[in-house]
Amino acid sequence: MREELRVAAYAVCVQDGRMLLARWVARDGARRWTLPGGGMEHGEDPYDTVVREAEEETGYTVEPVTLLGLDSIRRTYPRPLGAQADFHGLRIVYEGRVTGGELRNETNGSTDLAAWHPLESVPDLQRVELVDIGLRLWRERPGVGRVPGEQG
Repeated sequence: MREELRVAAYAVCVQDGRMLLARWVARDGARRWTLPGGGMEHGEDPYDTVVREAEEETGYTVEPVTLLGLDSIRRTYPRPLGAQADFHGLRIVYEGRVTGGELRNETNGSTDLAAWHPLESVPDLQRVELVDIGLRLWRERPGVGRVPGEQG
């Protein structure tokens, strides 16, 4: 089994009762809303990652203002030629504040739309689990930086 590690940084941006989300497009074409952010490049600081990724996906300049916490996930999935991958994802979650730019959609990237959603409508969206984890971290602000029962 091939081990894979992905470290990524994301922003929870809430303003005027609305949450900024980007719509992620999976390899199979499925579309689900996610937090703006993504994978770190080698040698990149997570703070810089979330700034870069949020701008790529939403058009906004996002300032990370608080480290909300970490989310660690582990999954197994099939790889080509019958192999299996043991995937471990470490997701660094910041509270972000929009400080500039204009809302726009990403082109030729992993997302296809960016939009503000009323907080009360987020549970009705087709979304990845990270949206719920980010919202819980933002609302609860746990001292240990993780939401009980969410790590896998």
